[in-house]
Amino acid sequence: MAAIDFRTTTVKSGFSLSSVFGAFAAWNDARMTRNSLNRLSVRELDDIGLVRGDIENIAKGNLIR
Repeated sequence: MAAIDFRTTTVKSGFSLSSVFGAFAAWNDARMTRNSLNRLSVRELDDIGLVRGDIENIAKGNLIR
């Protein structure tokens, strides 16, 4: 006689409170980085080897120098 498995499987939807908080923290870090770099003068940005066009990529984490 064959055994019947009555266990149900749970499907993870990919949504969790920790992922929401993680996304919010990443967004806030990018926002703070963007605001801080935008406050610098052109000369200060040049001192650290950046131009205004690099700010968005740095905030997103795409450009690392």
